[in-house]
Amino acid sequence: MKIGVIGLQGAISEHILAVERAMEALGVEGEAFWIRKGEDINDLDGLIIPGGESTTIGKLMVESGLFQKVQDRADSGMPVLGTCAGLILLAKEGDEQVRRTGQPLLGLMDMQVIRNAFGRQRESFEVDLKIPVFGENAFRAVFIRAPAVKRVWGDVEILAEYQDGIVATRQENLVAMAFHPELTPDTRAHEYFLKMCRE
Repeated sequence: MKIGVIGLQGAISEHILAVERAMEALGVEGEAFWIRKGEDINDLDGLIIPGGESTTIGKLMVESGLFQKVQDRADSGMPVLGTCAGLILLAKEGDEQVRRTGQPLLGLMDMQVIRNAFGRQRESFEVDLKIPVFGENAFRAVFIRAPAVKRVWGDVEILAEYQDGIVATRQENLVAMAFHPELTPDTRAHEYFLKMCRE
């Protein structure tokens, strides 16, 4: 199994390590790679768009030829996981902040997002979340300048909510999380994604 992590900005090496640990936990043979150019994703089984600065990642994806390539591969069924900034990029609609910054959106998931929904960097926090698809035990979720999903439509499934916001969603081959699952030793988020890639 080949999993790519878009390596333009953000928590890239942490995701690669988390994927490797999740593969080990599931007994899956495979590798995780840094992805920097459009042609790098041709033979991937799955792709992760990490956290970071969503406007920067979006613009660099356009410049590197990744933007259109990710849209095409996702449309043809390749699983994609977006975390934090990646969640914003997957959405079809943003908020006023997204519009003002000229944020490019991949427009792949039927959801509207709010940037910095829980405050700025100093309001970062951790919380135990109930995420039924991960099993009964709570998942320790790390929120750093996190977005939230304001509303969903179509066949988007809500996987987790916190306060008044939706913080994890799935739509067919796409999954989005407002938190940073790569910053915890718990590999269940990455295992869930690898199972999607294996299906």
